[in-house]
This record gives sequence, structure tokens and C-alpha cells, in this order.
Amino acid sequence: MSQFALAPNPASYVRMDADTVRRMLEQHFEFSRSDPDRAHEMYTEDAVLEFPQSGERFDGVENLRGWRSSYPADTNFVFREVRGEGDHWVAELSVTYDEGPENFGVSIVELRGGKIARETIYVTEGFEPPAWRARWRSAP
Repeated sequence: MSQFALAPNPASYVRMDADTVRRMLEQHFEFSRSDPDRAHEMYTEDAVLEFPQSGERFDGVENLRGWRSSYPADTNFVFREVRGEGDHWVAELSVTYDEGPENFGVSIVELRGGKIARETIYVTEGFEPPAWRARWRSAP
């Protein structure tokens, strides 16, 4: 049985913390190509995944499992920070595709019964900070 199983009483919520959510996401990306079932055990059967930048929406864990296990690029994800509480979490991440340049992203996760019911992912390329903002920023 999965370590991310639903709570015995569907009306009760599984208490989540940042480390648990991080482990769920890391497990997903570690096994998404090699073991699609294990990679998606933390999703509800009716999970929804959205990419607002492309307008795509995937309904149901079977569709998530199918396209992710067929993904044409090698990916490497690093979770920088995970924060939230209850059933709403945000993961800041970086990703490379086929060892290319680093891209930055955010995964917004909504949980139901200790599993991911909805995920919204934004990814973008990095950019140099503009000089005009230099006097107000605290880092580079």
C-alpha cells in the first residue's frame, strides 16, 4: 500500500507538512518514466493537471501517467522550496530538459485526502536582472 494512501474516513484530512509534500513530488519525478504507477500513486484518480502557459489541461491520473511516461526529453528537477498548509501547497523548482539551460517553475498543488487532486504548473526561462532595479534589490 502506498505511503500516500487516502485517510480511512474520506471526510477526514491527512495532516501534511512541507517535507511530506516535497517527498510526494520528488517521488513523482524520480519514477515518472521508469515506474509510472509508483510515480502517480500520490494523485487522486480524478486528478487535474493544468499548464496555463500552453492552455493544456489533463483530466484523470491515467492521462497524466500516459503522457508523462512518454515524455521525449530527459528532465532533472530540483525543488528549491515547498510551502503552504492544509490542502494548498506551492513548490518552487528548477528544471532542465536534456541537460539544457535551467528553467524556473512553480507547482501549485491542491490536496484531497492526502493525495494530489489538482496541480497547476508554470515554467519559464531565467533572465538577467535589469539594471534599472538594482538600487532596490537585496540580491544580485
